[in-house]
Amino acid sequence: QVQLVESGGGLVQAGGSLRLSCAASGGTFSRYPMGWFRQAPGKEREFVAAITWSGGSTLYADSVKGRFTISRDNAKNTVDLQMNSLKPEDTAIYYCATYKVAYALGREESGYDLWGQGTQVTVSS
Repeated sequence: QVQLVESGGGLVQAGGSLRLSCAASGGTFSRYPMGWFRQAPGKEREFVAAITWSGGSTLYADSVKGRFTISRDNAKNTVDLQMNSLKPEDTAIYYCATYKVAYALGREESGYDLWGQGTQVTVSS
């Protein structure tokens, strides 16, 4: 059974950067598209970014486009989210997840079936 574990969260000042990483244990997710979501206090979980299994295509939420970059290393079974120019509104728990459909990308939470436990990102103003 594949498990996903996020890391790299923390406290950073506005304008700073963080790099989140999602690692698979107990198997591989190299055949699957991957996504990052986030959930701020009192809000619904929302899509952040996604990447195809090959890494050739990516998808971003408008709110993070140009600031965040998703990447993956299938040899290492990791998917990273580089977050630059962070804003207080980026504060949330960030989750990685595997997408159900092999050759597609999606923004809908229902399209993802395996989730990590999340990592907290806090951006101070």
